[in-house]
Amino acid sequence: MPLFTDVRLPVVQLVRVSVSHHEDTGHGPALDEASVGFPERILTAVVGASGAGKSTLLRCASGVERPSRGKVFQGSRELDAMNERELMELRRRYVSHQPALPPALTAYEYVDRGMCLTDRTAGRASVLEALHHVGLEKEADRNLAGLSAEQRVRVAIARALPAGPRVLFVDEPTDSLDEAGARRITGVLRALVERAGRTVAMATRDPAVAACADRAILLVGGRVVGKLDWPTADEVTAELMRRQP
Repeated sequence: MPLFTDVRLPVVQLVRVSVSHHEDTGHGPALDEASVGFPERILTAVVGASGAGKSTLLRCASGVERPSRGKVFQGSRELDAMNERELMELRRRYVSHQPALPPALTAYEYVDRGMCLTDRTAGRASVLEALHHVGLEKEADRNLAGLSAEQRVRVAIARALPAGPRVLFVDEPTDSLDEAGARRITGVLRALVERAGRTVAMATRDPAVAACADRAILLVGGRVVGKLDWPTADEVTAELMRRQP
């Protein structure tokens, strides 16, 4: 069975990327020579224990964080060659772990303000379309303070959707949710890939969440130690245990 990387071009690619956050403390690098491609229209799970480097990898891929060494490409363009507006547009595709949402804003206002950062021509239809993609169009006028934990994850994803690079980086979106909520969020991400043609990279510690993806990238101690296509939860668990130092 061919790997996705063999048949689909990467939308974003990391080439031998290293990040050192703790050089003075004797800790190892957050990322160590990581080479990863995110193929178009594929849901990729970046899987590992806490501290494995998942968030750092997504932050580098989205331009939020600059690597200590190595290169990051969007298509054929290196991120270092992009201007600030282009970088801002790509950074908006990163949905952080448990993002802080201003409680007084409505779902509509939150998505609209994020869109205006990079696209001042976008209007109400674009905002409502983004909310529709995550199943929140009926909650557009509700304050963020009144939304459930799952709905807050959905609105954070919606804010990252409007026009621009068709790639989304989502950092542990199911971490604070129960099993049913996690299933619904992964269903939203799958629909973005299958119906909206997005490329999605999702960080997770949960092998069951990773099993909802088309492929899994396994991280241990900042290193990419394996890749699985069409993973099962048991395969992810076994492979991560086998790769532990």
